[in-house]
Amino acid sequence: MAMDHHVRMAGRNQNVVVLLWVSFVSLSVLCGYALGFAAPQDSSSQTAHRKPAQTTRHTTVSESESPSPELTKAEALIQTKNYAEAESLLRKTVETDPGNYVAWFDLGFVENALGKTDDSIAAYRKSVSAKPDVFESNLNLGLQLAKSGQPDADQFLRAATQLKPTSHVAEGKARAWLSLAHVLESTKPDEAVAAYRQAATLQPKDPEPHLAAGLLLEKQNQFSDAESEYKQALALDPASSDAITGLANIYMRARRFPEAAAELRKLVAADPELVAAHVQLGRVLAADSKPDDAIAELETAAKLAPTDVSVQRDLADLYTTAGKPEKAEAEYRALISVHPDDAELHHELGQALLRQKKFPDAQKEFLTAVKLKPDLEPAYLNLAFAANENKDYALTLKVLGPQSKLLQENPGAYFLLASAYDHLKDVKKAVANYHLFLEGAHGKYPDQEWQAKHRLIALEPKK
Repeated sequence: MAMDHHVRMAGRNQNVVVLLWVSFVSLSVLCGYALGFAAPQDSSSQTAHRKPAQTTRHTTVSESESPSPELTKAEALIQTKNYAEAESLLRKTVETDPGNYVAWFDLGFVENALGKTDDSIAAYRKSVSAKPDVFESNLNLGLQLAKSGQPDADQFLRAATQLKPTSHVAEGKARAWLSLAHVLESTKPDEAVAAYRQAATLQPKDPEPHLAAGLLLEKQNQFSDAESEYKQALALDPASSDAITGLANIYMRARRFPEAAAELRKLVAADPELVAAHVQLGRVLAADSKPDDAIAELETAAKLAPTDVSVQRDLADLYTTAGKPEKAEAEYRALISVHPDDAELHHELGQALLRQKKFPDAQKEFLTAVKLKPDLEPAYLNLAFAANENKDYALTLKVLGPQSKLLQENPGAYFLLASAYDHLKDVKKAVANYHLFLEGAHGKYPDQEWQAKHRLIALEPKK
């Protein structure tokens, strides 16, 4: 069982870019985090899968000069989302006044709305060049560069973190730190974590920076620090499925199964139809040697997702390990009816049949498995065992030929080979293989070792 399998149910979208827009007479602060984060919500709400809000709040900014008629009209068109006409007016404005940083800023916003990312970046660069100390233009330029995968995105996002937003200062600066953190995650994870923590300081009631930092630290295998971040997020939002999931993942990887199960039960209680939570809880309970509880969770998951092959396979495997081969057989047969060419399924069904001593049926499944996948080595040893039980000694010898890797890797294969030769009255080869088996067994196969020793007493001439 892969204990590091994650159940991240609500991945945060880090590719959505929400740009701020500021008019000449009022700078707008868009209520939505850059790069896909939403504005702080009520602490009782879920933090996962937030969407950027689409409203604006205005804060008056004094200017020494009045806007040109073209700029005033362009901004009115932006308010009504008439971006094509606004673009035309703004281009005229910057042609006559190339140092007008507001017109360039507006043009950058409009070009982005029209899907012209390169033109948007060019316009924002002009705006920043004309007036480098504007928070909003540095932030938007950085976001657009990040969206395009350009390496200088962090330069302008860093600049934004050191500038003052026109309004809602703490919220705006937190957005800048969050955006910078996202850009740095893949190349400078330590700096990204530091940026998330800056955002958390600026917005102490927002769990999102803690969640993002926790996820990044988890990816870096810094589990203690990740656990701390997730716990801080959970303290701010006790219903956060991302924080609960993060803690569960960390506990699973540390094999702290009771704690992992406790967190996963919270997810199941909050959403009883969440298949992934039932599956992972089942895996954790199985790893914690609680097969009956594990089966209950996986059976629930299978009922919720009857066509989910991975759930059915997990359940079938658990039936096998829990000593319920009849139920495992039923699950594997159902899976094979849908996936008849899956060699692994035929092999697993064969194993369930072996446990029920249905040797002819098991042999048939193992033969199908190796036909579908000739390099499926475990199936060969099982096939040899089933053939031996079926008294098909010729098949046993064929499977365990002298070139078989199984003879080098599994001493038990020598016992099967010896037994086949023994039944076929080839005493010399039977004796040789019984000895080879005993040389490699070293107490691992007590029943077979006893049999081999007694057969050697019967077969070898007395000295």
